[in-house]
Amino acid sequence: MVEKRNIFLIGPMGAGKSTIGKQLSIQLNMEFYDSDREIEKRTGADIGWVFDVEGESGFRKREKKIIDELTQKKGIILATGGGSILSNTISKFLSSRGIVIYLKTTISKQILRTQKDKRRPLLQVNNVSLREVLENLKKIRKPLYKKISDITLSTDEQSVKSVVFKIIKLLEKNNFFFNKR
Repeated sequence: MVEKRNIFLIGPMGAGKSTIGKQLSIQLNMEFYDSDREIEKRTGADIGWVFDVEGESGFRKREKKIIDELTQKKGIILATGGGSILSNTISKFLSSRGIVIYLKTTISKQILRTQKDKRRPLLQVNNVSLREVLENLKKIRKPLYKKISDITLSTDEQSVKSVVFKIIKLLEKNNFFFNKR
């Protein structure tokens, strides 16, 4: 019998974690979760509202609790929020409980993919360009993504199908699937 380990997708907003995660879950017949959607489901409000009412620290507390709970499941795919890796605790949950895949993208692609999205509170900064906000986030977060990832893959200039295919090949190469005894 073959067992599948957890797959955790990390990376900046607009890298395609949710879209790729959903397709990957179909191809691998695994349950898919998105930590941001889980927060929205459990609070009954969108992420922007949680940020407005509880601030980023309140949001991060919720995120840590949900990611702790979800990463304890077996055989799941989880798309994490772009800033989840700011927490050392969350980073430890991810790296110790599954395979961490860093989906990277360029600032230009992030702008194309996020510029009309009003649901991302960290992008709603007055008097600061979207490019500047994304560059500042990248400076802080990129080293953290690299530090805990087992696999790194660019999502630029590739279809979702192509990225999913590459991930499956890399998982096979890295012995993601293993026999249960």
